[in-house]
Amino acid sequence: MSEPRGVSGSRYLYAPFDAANAQIEANERVQQERWAALAFRLEAIELALQRLEKRLWLAVFGVVSVILAQGISQLLNMNVGV
Repeated sequence: MSEPRGVSGSRYLYAPFDAANAQIEANERVQQERWAALAFRLEAIELALQRLEKRLWLAVFGVVSVILAQGISQLLNMNVGV
């Protein structure tokens, strides 16, 4: 960058500044941070859903096992009573 001859002071006073470009870059950085935060939250939600699914399957298998145990108990009691 060349300074005008005979002028002293900071070169930033005379250098062109592209405000629109700086604003676009700042918006892009903000957007990247928002996407990163969104991805982090989505991963946390996905992990919570996986844990919930495991718990639900455990509950389903527990109910089925109780029903089967009662059915087997009834069959055994019928055979013993004969």
